[in-house]
Formats: sequence, structure tokens, C-alpha cells
Amino acid sequence: MEPHSIVVVSLHSPKERIWGELLEISVAGVTLRGIDLESFDDFIRQVKHPEGERIGLPTLFFPMQRIERIALDEARGSIPSLADKFAAKVGQTLENYLTQFA
Repeated sequence: MEPHSIVVVSLHSPKERIWGELLEISVAGVTLRGIDLESFDDFIRQVKHPEGERIGLPTLFFPMQRIERIALDEARGSIPSLADKFAAKVGQTLENYLTQFA
């Protein structure tokens, strides 16, 4: 996995799944700009809100001992990736959207 890949990070203690843009993987842990997967629909609603303030994704670091796995956010057969769902609902790719916050 390369920096700027869109990934889903599964964590334990407590159990969480984080979706977002991978910034760095090191022996210490994983850094990404992302959100808890349970907040995905709320995030899209906020992005689409015409009068709302533009929001980015927070930069997060998780130590390696919390990481269960990291999966690329990829389409599987007829099931679109979360990034594809974001693009379909918002009208632009996640990568393009995040450039305004870099």
C-alpha cells in the first residue's frame, strides 16, 4: 500500500474501523486522514450540505499494537468501494475533495 491510498483500518481495544487516506505506515504505527466507518454517511451529508462549512478529515495516528489489518478500499464485483460511493454522492473523488485541505 502506497501513501494516498484509500484504506480501511481495522483496530482492536476498542474495536473500530477507520476509512480514509493513508499517509504513512511505519513500525510505530499508521497515520491517516480518516473517520470512523460508522460516521461515513454523516460525513457525506455534511460534505453535500450547501450552506455548511467545508470539512476535511482529521489526521489520526494509531500505534501498531492496535492494528488488526489494513485493507485497500476496492470495489468487489458489483459492490462499489466506499470511495466510489463518496464520488457518486458528492460528485468528485475523495482525493480531489481532500486537496482543498492540504
